[in-house]
Amino acid sequence: MAEHAEEGKSDVVEGDEKPRAKREVNWVRVKDQVVGLIAGIVRWVGLIFALILVLHVIFVVGGANPDNGIVSFVSDWSDGLALGFKDLFEPADEKLRVLVNYGIAAIFWLVVSAIVTRIIRRIGGATG
Repeated sequence: MAEHAEEGKSDVVEGDEKPRAKREVNWVRVKDQVVGLIAGIVRWVGLIFALILVLHVIFVVGGANPDNGIVSFVSDWSDGLALGFKDLFEPADEKLRVLVNYGIAAIFWLVVSAIVTRIIRRIGGATG
């Protein structure tokens, strides 16, 4: 057995190895993918913010239990996401107030995220 190991070729052959072909990196494609990823993240964040605000409107208009964990979580987040729209209009009916003000805030997040996404794609030079 030892003789066989000495006579056999080793796994590493010096001088006979062919150099590996270098992979060409398509940097334009990489840039487009990164720009697309960032734009997608911005778009999803805007959609999630709008969804939280819409859920808050549904919970208030539907009369959901404010002590419920989901309702209180959405309510806490929606107060911060409403920005200056929380008290934009002051109708006497609380449900109408939430519907109008938080609805406008949801539309705001959808519009802003769409605009920022377009700006990112335009600055990044990505197509699509």
